[in-house]
Amino acid sequence: MDYLLPILAYLIGSVPFALVVGKIGYGVDIREHGSGNLGGTNTFRTLGVKAGLIVTIADILKGTLATSLPLWIQSDLHPLFVGLFAVVGHVYPIFAKFKGGKAVATSGGVLLCVEPLLFVLMLVCFFICLYISKYVSLSSMITGVLAFIYSLFTGDIPLMLVVGFLALFVIFRHRANVKRILDKTEPKIKWL
Repeated sequence: MDYLLPILAYLIGSVPFALVVGKIGYGVDIREHGSGNLGGTNTFRTLGVKAGLIVTIADILKGTLATSLPLWIQSDLHPLFVGLFAVVGHVYPIFAKFKGGKAVATSGGVLLCVEPLLFVLMLVCFFICLYISKYVSLSSMITGVLAFIYSLFTGDIPLMLVVGFLALFVIFRHRANVKRILDKTEPKIKWL
């Protein structure tokens, strides 16, 4: 049964909530608008606050759900290991031609399951950075790095390894945003 958990986590992560909410709620394929990304930020920009909140919360919770699978069946697999597959599913979803989001919300959901305090600190950090910079992408990357620094003080080796991987993955997924920030062409938010 253990070997099925990463597969199930990947499938949970692969559910493209931005695509579902866009098509069912608005008759819009979000991949054809904004950045074309299947994530919360593009949903906020393209479909508005309500849709953006629904997608972001759903993407967080799918990470939490997938990570909790080993706890439900008392598996020997580490929840963080299983949660990683949900993040991979979100970024490379089988249900959306392997073109998904940027790993931020689902990564947060993974950490919400195993380290709720870290999740809360990440939210606070993200919104402080967003208030200062107005860049969602930069705030996401800084939050990932600070989450990794936090993990170093826990003494929890699996947490350090997974948070380190997630932080690097988030930065990798935002490499085009980094170039746009340097070129001063990255869109800034206007509501904060």
